[in-house]
Amino acid sequence: MTDALDSTREFLSAHAPFDQLEPDALEFLLPRLENRFYARGARITDPDAGPARRFHIIRQGRIRGETPSEDEQLSGKAWELIPGECFPIGALLGRRAVHTVHRAAEDTVCLELDLEDFDRLRSRSRVFNDFCTRRLANLLDRLQQGLDTLSSRDGGAAGQLNTPLALRIARSPVTCRPDTHLREVLTTMRDERVGSVVAVDAEQRPVGIFTLRDLLARVALKDVGLDTPLDAVMTPGPVALEESAPGFEGIEAMTEHGMTHLCVVREGRLVGVLGERDLLTSQPLTLDGLVREIRRADSVAAIAERLRQVPRLIEAVVGQGAEADQVLRLITRLNEHATRRVLALLRPQYEAIEGIDFTWLAFGSQAREEQALVTDQDNGILFDAEAGDADAIRERLLPYAKAVNEALAECGFMLCPGNIMAGNPECCLSGPEWDRRFTRWIEQGTPEHLLKSTIFFDLRAVDGDHGPVEALRTQLLQKTAYNSRFRRQMAANQQAFRPPLGLFGEIRSGAHGIDIKKQGLTPFVDAARVIALAAELPATRTHERLDQAVTAEVMRESDARDYHAALRYLQMLRLRAQQKALREGRDDDNRIRPEELGTLEGRILKESFRQARKLQGQLEVQYQL
Repeated sequence: MTDALDSTREFLSAHAPFDQLEPDALEFLLPRLENRFYARGARITDPDAGPARRFHIIRQGRIRGETPSEDEQLSGKAWELIPGECFPIGALLGRRAVHTVHRAAEDTVCLELDLEDFDRLRSRSRVFNDFCTRRLANLLDRLQQGLDTLSSRDGGAAGQLNTPLALRIARSPVTCRPDTHLREVLTTMRDERVGSVVAVDAEQRPVGIFTLRDLLARVALKDVGLDTPLDAVMTPGPVALEESAPGFEGIEAMTEHGMTHLCVVREGRLVGVLGERDLLTSQPLTLDGLVREIRRADSVAAIAERLRQVPRLIEAVVGQGAEADQVLRLITRLNEHATRRVLALLRPQYEAIEGIDFTWLAFGSQAREEQALVTDQDNGILFDAEAGDADAIRERLLPYAKAVNEALAECGFMLCPGNIMAGNPECCLSGPEWDRRFTRWIEQGTPEHLLKSTIFFDLRAVDGDHGPVEALRTQLLQKTAYNSRFRRQMAANQQAFRPPLGLFGEIRSGAHGIDIKKQGLTPFVDAARVIALAAELPATRTHERLDQAVTAEVMRESDARDYHAALRYLQMLRLRAQQKALREGRDDDNRIRPEELGTLEGRILKESFRQARKLQGQLEVQYQL
């Protein structure tokens, strides 16, 4: 008996979540597990057998999951589970029958626990309960813990970007009233040994900030007297976030506004001040410095030089615990600072565009704020024009737009192979022209229209008046919401990009690996777009669309939680692949090789692909594909 328990203990120690069970929970579990043998072809669970009563851990062999109403080998809806994997957790939690048949694909041994002991183990073990209720997220947590450990060994501050800002505050803020004379402010800064002072109102709400940079630029260089009140030289309306916000939001806010300091507030009242180095302590480069240099660049070449620093910054941000979608937003924000600076630098060279009201548009991944380290251009122009003037205005704008496209290419944003760029007359349109084009695509729904809609229907203003773009998006949502035929076509088109899972759920990897963008990310991105268009959800970012789908009650919260976890993992996997390709000077920046992943990551990757298949399956059912 002791030998058998020791053997089981050794097996469990190699598989999540059992390798991290609390000691008392493990001692509870071991004697209650029953070894059971199943011959090849035996049914282990069956939807017709009533509510599930036993928890199974595969110890040896393989289990095949099947949908009983279909020929799985033809439909591709079977999958396989291997040693260390468990089932049927969802059915046990829901006190329901399983949805699939679990069949032994070969002679198999399972460790089994009855329902009552399963429930008792959940109540005893936080680790096991967490695994059962958020399985994929739990595995990702385990993976992140391992990465955090490595980061800590390398001197990083692992995970700090997802800790609350309040935990980063080391001292009380130094404050004064806006009418305080500069002499007193500077004396306070010297005595307190700080680089900034926050001006607050009577209720301790921040109304301005004064830094050493302001001292140089607004006082010393302009020979301002020391009897001047602070509000004459301070920066008004400082960036402020609630103390509960995660560190990454602070980084994002400072990057967006080009600020070096962040006010931390509690219900609007100042409680602390943080600089970027308080959040990215191990990073010698600074995001605010990079943004400032981009904004001040006097040439396209200077912008390109600054952008070459982005991969190093992103490596630091990733190493300190930022989520993948946060990192992609940050990359997009940096790219848009560069885009706006290019637009501003070239504008004086094209006098013909003076007097034209226009907005620079982003499509695709930039519009979704999901740009990775290597990206091409998807952009356009929406301009204001009186009836009959559109062609003349377009001719004035096109030389400028083409020059901007070429300049962005010099900055590292590749020219779009499909010519979806503002310099293309087809992408430089007035508001009514864009509306007519989108209406034609929705009403006609040709294969070409469907392909274009996957790029153009994710749109956002980058520079210029946002109003006309928001009006266009509102009209777009209304028209797609009322055209079920077009949405069904989009849902069918979405099925073309299938996760690389074989007939039995194994990962299929070709000689060149897996294109994680097309085979992993695209199913989530396209499905979320279809759902958003159907429910008139205003979000553009994929993760935000999933959240809004839950709020609109068109998606279950538990499903959305799994989709978030899978999508974030695949996004991070792509980032890692691009970082590696950049270091090695390779072009296949979206490809991964599953065999190079560890056991835990291989399991997460397979589960992430399953979630993509599940989401596609929901659209299949909804649109009867």
